[in-house]
Amino acid sequence: MTPHSYSVSIRKEAFKFSSAHMTVFPDGTKEALHGHNYSTEVSFDLKDISLKNLISFSYFKRAIKELCDEWDEKVLLPAKCPFLKFTTQTETELEFLLCQKRYVLPREEVLLLPLENITAETLSKEFCLKLLKKLSAPLLAESLSGIKVRIDESPGQGATYTWSPDMSA
Repeated sequence: MTPHSYSVSIRKEAFKFSSAHMTVFPDGTKEALHGHNYSTEVSFDLKDISLKNLISFSYFKRAIKELCDEWDEKVLLPAKCPFLKFTTQTETELEFLLCQKRYVLPREEVLLLPLENITAETLSKEFCLKLLKKLSAPLLAESLSGIKVRIDESPGQGATYTWSPDMSA
């Protein structure tokens, strides 16, 4: 007998964030600072769809929206990038070199992510890992067999990260 699998997908107009970034290349060059209107879609693979294990979509939607809001209207910087050097960090200002170019930005407009680079691929994984932390551990263990996060930087152009409980982050 073939086992059944179920997946619910959530994609809404509200699940977007507008952020700026600069993709860094292996040779130490980078793109110019630019932005995208990112859209997010999340699929949850369910172990069971019985009434006793029913999960309201609102539970997922709240967590997704919170993460989108955190990243909205920010300059996303890769804190683990070998080509990123901070020269001054104060409560109000962040001065840094990225690929030998100097930037000074208001601190509250910058979000440092624990990544080597800011791409649709790395953002989809980071979003998924942050989403996992927002979801309760019993829910993950009892109800979910996987999560897929797709981040599109423009319509039809993006990346998907897939998580399952048996894989490490």
